[in-house]
Amino acid sequence: MDNKAAQLKFVVLDEEDLEVVSTHLQDAVVKVADVLWRPAEKRLVVALNRFDWEGAQSASPEYRRRRSALRFERALSCKCRNVDQAAKDGVLNLLAVEFAETEAPSGVVTLIFSGGAALRLEVECLEAELADLGPMWTTAACPAHAGLDEARPATRR
Repeated sequence: MDNKAAQLKFVVLDEEDLEVVSTHLQDAVVKVADVLWRPAEKRLVVALNRFDWEGAQSASPEYRRRRSALRFERALSCKCRNVDQAAKDGVLNLLAVEFAETEAPSGVVTLIFSGGAALRLEVECLEAELADLGPMWTTAACPAHAGLDEARPATRR
């Protein structure tokens, strides 16, 4: 693939959709300054650099990242844990995005980052979108997780 590889665009309306998005966002990096909570709009927007897992696990692996945006609508609150909001240049490593239903269709969306950091959104319902914003660029390394990489396909080098 080259820089013109197809851009991702997913609409999230249920937990299964969110699981797909979470898979594509594993190991995305996020600057604290790029987490935008808009309470008056009931919206959270997160700009991130997504790791291209499909390219990394292809027959001829390439390690690349792409600028993307994750947006949640109908969010009632946003709380953070172990995130220094004053450190705008701080970098968070996204591990997963999960949803737990409370009273259908409402629930809690949790963005889980390495080091115990998390964002917790209370939502009226699950309504989100992931969209790639621009070209890919190469990166020197493939993210690795101690103890977890044995579960990954052995196509990486």
